[in-house]
Amino acid sequence: MSDRDQSRLPPTGPRLLRWWRRWRWIVLGVGGFVCLWLVVIAGNSLGRYLGWFVPAEPPEAVAAALRPYYRTMVPPGEGPFPTALLYSGCDGPHDNLDRWADMLNARGWAAIVVDSHSPRDFQEHEVWRLICAGQLLMGSERASDVLVSIHDARRMKFVDPDRLVLIGSSHGGWAIMELLAFEKEWRLPYGLSELPGGATAAPLDGVVGAILLYPYCGTANRARRVGWSLPIPVLFLLAGRDAIAPADACLEVAGELAMAGLPVETRVFDNATHGFDQKERAPFSFLQFDPEITAMAMAIAGDFLDRADGPPR
Repeated sequence: MSDRDQSRLPPTGPRLLRWWRRWRWIVLGVGGFVCLWLVVIAGNSLGRYLGWFVPAEPPEAVAAALRPYYRTMVPPGEGPFPTALLYSGCDGPHDNLDRWADMLNARGWAAIVVDSHSPRDFQEHEVWRLICAGQLLMGSERASDVLVSIHDARRMKFVDPDRLVLIGSSHGGWAIMELLAFEKEWRLPYGLSELPGGATAAPLDGVVGAILLYPYCGTANRARRVGWSLPIPVLFLLAGRDAIAPADACLEVAGELAMAGLPVETRVFDNATHGFDQKERAPFSFLQFDPEITAMAMAIAGDFLDRADGPPR
């Protein structure tokens, strides 16, 4: 073997030692930089999970930021209507929420899309990717938007304040679960300095059910650890090929809640990916819109809504 051929081999023995002496400071510097960034990323996620980096604001300030971006869709006829509040995934509101709103209207429900991104300019320059990475607006913080929007909805003229359902996809489902967990512990969601006016006795008064579409149920989801106690029916619609928010984690949470006697239903669509109901995609996304599975999910959700709504009024 020639010297040139030997130079192409991985360094071993004495050659490895010479290589290390020559390049060790670069290797150590790069390794240290990577480790530092990993520590910063993990520390930021932990701090947000614990609420350290989340400023607490008065409920009216949160409401004032959200209200210009509410989108309401009301069915024909005279209200008040049973109403669903819809919360998007970490990439912000997209066509899937419009699709769900159309289904709701067809069944006589009003729909309110709650946009947590636009008030914070998180749609600019794809900042939403930091939300998906757990570096901004974790579910424990966004739970404050859910609580405030519930109390805003109760004051809208077309809304029946005693028949509200929460529908969250992905990150939005996580935020709903966080709120339910906070309510069990009688704690404020991070981001609120106090409860909204009139919520001191029963913060989730009027909520009669929740539909959670492929929510994140991993370690950073507080409900995974503490569950919830509000005895409302909850439906998990999960994707069997979900590599972002695996269904197994949610099935574990649902199993614990069912063992505690809470009304929980689950449905796993084996061939579905995360975001199976969303056609609008970021460039190079590997997720797949599946209209057939979406229609099945909506039919199941519609039956659930009929039961949550109770007898005709």
